[in-house]
Amino acid sequence: MPGGSSEPELEGGGALGGSEEGLLGPQGAGHDVAEGILIGSAAEGVPPSGSALLERSRQITLPQQSAAQEAEVVGVRGSSAGERLFMEMADHLAQDGWRDLGYTYLNIDDCWIGGRDAKGRLVPDPKRFPNGIAFLADYAHSLGLKLGIYEDMGNFTCMGYPGTTLDKVIQDAQTFAEWKVDMLKLDGCFSTPEERAKGYPKMAAALNATGRPIAFSCSWPAYEGGLPPKVNYTLLAEICNLWRNYDDIQDSWSSVLSILDWFVDNQDILQPVAGPGHWNDPDMLLVGNFGLSFEQARAQMALWTVLAAPLFMSTDLRTISAQNTDILQNPLMIKINQDPLGIQGRRILREKSHIEVFVRPLANEASALVFFSRRTDMPYRYHSSLAQLNFNSSNTYEAQNVYTGDVISGLHTQTNFTVIINPSGVVMWYLYPIRKLGTPQH
Repeated sequence: MPGGSSEPELEGGGALGGSEEGLLGPQGAGHDVAEGILIGSAAEGVPPSGSALLERSRQITLPQQSAAQEAEVVGVRGSSAGERLFMEMADHLAQDGWRDLGYTYLNIDDCWIGGRDAKGRLVPDPKRFPNGIAFLADYAHSLGLKLGIYEDMGNFTCMGYPGTTLDKVIQDAQTFAEWKVDMLKLDGCFSTPEERAKGYPKMAAALNATGRPIAFSCSWPAYEGGLPPKVNYTLLAEICNLWRNYDDIQDSWSSVLSILDWFVDNQDILQPVAGPGHWNDPDMLLVGNFGLSFEQARAQMALWTVLAAPLFMSTDLRTISAQNTDILQNPLMIKINQDPLGIQGRRILREKSHIEVFVRPLANEASALVFFSRRTDMPYRYHSSLAQLNFNSSNTYEAQNVYTGDVISGLHTQTNFTVIINPSGVVMWYLYPIRKLGTPQH
């Protein structure tokens, strides 16, 4: 779509050129169970994606070389919120396209523990997991998936089940390895700062000593305020594959914004510490739940992707709508999320019009751009150029709208363009240089 005086408008998309300002009128634009998905593997350095079950509100995610994905299943209680449910979710991950896009982790969250046996070994709840965790791991592996599990670096888990105290760290790590678990989320309830400072590095060493690759998701920084000097991100990057920095997400847009605000306010600290194999985790995706509108769901997916976040889903894959599936299974979005450079993006502009612009550098001189509207009134025409977004290359670019697939060609740094952003919504571009006439780089 070459620039010029004409201004073809794309739904939720962008148009080159144009001179109209401001708003478009109405005619303008239109806790019991959790299942998650992680993309990639920690060994590869890319954020994983997958699904987690049991205890919906405390979900942790892990990125691959750039980000990860996970999903929760909601609304199943009692004994059914165990083995059978996990097997059903595994089936959907394998059969409905999730696994092939990279959603490979099936994660068990809190509430799975039945106690400890006479030798002090963890045992699963016999009613929820009658065949044990190793059986479930074998089932996941038979489908090309991985299994994640949850524990807590304290006397109890956050929901009151037996925790991993310092004297149990090595034993529990060996148990998880024997069960052929692929990921451990270690929470921090019912522990002291001193216990956490000893326990998280000890668990990292214990997991490595088992010889089994187990991705390690740490909640440690979230319990220390998320920032230096109480949080040593150099150490975290050495011992953890991903970590929760801030509050648990709730099923509401205000919760998404509060987490986003904290990450942006502290981006100078957080952005440099993320990279292949060690990721900041802003918590799970809410897409497919009840708290977000369609525009807000697309916005969270885009913003989490530009932040190189793990993508943990939190929805029931048996009943998810086609609309929400399209958001979570967007192949270009996932490609950006899993970019091999693993660079976390940043907010580079905050306009008085309540429009914000985020940029994430990608491999092959590409970039992801997110134009985000905090407005709540009407769609907004946002005018800019690549030069105004700090691009200074002499390249000619193309931009592909990540959600619509539309391509804008012939972009130079001085080319003026207009994007139309819906309230609480985003326009997201995959921007890449073209040195010769050719087709978009998909």
